[in-house]
Amino acid sequence: MAKEILLPELAESVVEGEILKWLVDEGAPVAKDQPIVEVMTDKVTVELPSPYAGTLSKRLVNEGDVVPVHTPIAVIEEGTAAAAAATVQAPTPQQAVQNTAENPATQHAELPITAQEERSIVESGVKEDAGDDLSLFKAFGEAEQVRVPSGLKRGNEAARSGRASTNRYGRVLAVPAARQLARELGVPLEEIAGSGPNGRIRVSDVQAYAQRGESAAAQAAPQVQPAAKAPAVSGLPVPPVQYKTPKGYESLEERTPLRGMRRAISNQMLASHLYTVRTLTVDEVNLTRLVALRGRLKAFAEAQDVKLSYLPFIFKAIARALQKYPSLNSSFDEATGEIVTKRYYNLGMAVATEAGLIVPVVRDVDRKSVLDIAQEINTIAAAARDGKLAPEQMSGSTFSVTNIGSIGALFSFPIINVPDAAILGVHSIQKRPIVDEHDNIVVAHMMYLSLSFDHRLVDGAEAARFCKEVIRLLENPDLLILEAI
Repeated sequence: MAKEILLPELAESVVEGEILKWLVDEGAPVAKDQPIVEVMTDKVTVELPSPYAGTLSKRLVNEGDVVPVHTPIAVIEEGTAAAAAATVQAPTPQQAVQNTAENPATQHAELPITAQEERSIVESGVKEDAGDDLSLFKAFGEAEQVRVPSGLKRGNEAARSGRASTNRYGRVLAVPAARQLARELGVPLEEIAGSGPNGRIRVSDVQAYAQRGESAAAQAAPQVQPAAKAPAVSGLPVPPVQYKTPKGYESLEERTPLRGMRRAISNQMLASHLYTVRTLTVDEVNLTRLVALRGRLKAFAEAQDVKLSYLPFIFKAIARALQKYPSLNSSFDEATGEIVTKRYYNLGMAVATEAGLIVPVVRDVDRKSVLDIAQEINTIAAAARDGKLAPEQMSGSTFSVTNIGSIGALFSFPIINVPDAAILGVHSIQKRPIVDEHDNIVVAHMMYLSLSFDHRLVDGAEAARFCKEVIRLLENPDLLILEAI
């Protein structure tokens, strides 16, 4: 029997993946759980195992293709009837999206809700008749134990009537990626019926709506159409950037498709530009005492096989300051119009690799000692450079740090790692003359701090106070021990 293998949703908010390399040829036998393909998503490369044993009869996508999650990518023929499976005509990704849109029941079965959506359904729900949507909650157990919130029922009614579901403020419910795609395609969100929980609009809903519009246009009377429609940002037409090679220089240029790590970085930078109001504040810190403290502790750390840099102390100071100024440890949920303030402290750490810049996460920094943080930083950085990070190590940051000083930069304007509210750039430590509290000119180890923050979530005064708290702790590093939780 032929079995389709779908591209799974490897992490929350992941909507697509790039096929990097097929590990099994067509017609080759495949064991259950054997890796068959390498996929890149959110800057992480993972190997997908086969859920079935049999023969890989057909690969439905090519290396280099970027496909949405839940799209068929291969066909496995169980048993010995591999030849029959090779003739199966599998739907293209576009056909799969359209078929899903035309059959809501299938869409509910193939698009599982995320863990966050599950929690919101259970915690905010009241017992009501779930009707046709019980299939959404099969992960919870028996049907009679499912609690369905009234908002979901209203969302389902809106979907059946062809209207978009809205929150209490009148804002259309949609995941951020769906909002961005709708802007690029010029599609009105309020006219789309969402298939997600509470009637939330998914990327596939926008694609299906756009395809229905194209089909209707093709059936209409012939008329002159514009050559292309430019994507829109905030309602303003933005023409595509078309690069033209200067005459006579054609042989001196090389064109490379935007793929792999560079494509993932490009998407993340664009999201940061579109969904944050980035503002910068710059300060400086006297690290003379911290330099002396690290010098005393360095040998002790090496005896425990730990390389002790300044970064663990900086991480610890940031976690303490975030507890005092929680607005910098928040995110903005574009879909619901809500500010999410987090009471956990996971710091993203920008790491330069041969493939590009990635941001793995050190979790629960507030609960760990400086030595523990140092060990984890070293381990994660090594895994990042070797390309061995797991998907869960690349998500869940609440604040990020970029160590520009490691390559000698004086100061910078870091780009926010969305959905974080802020990122702190730490720079090179330089000896400079300063005037001390006794009006004496002394030599000190000075470093600039550049804090980029989303001004929608963080006020300028709050950002400045946060920096001052980080500076207070770094200039008096013994306080990191005395004030530890």
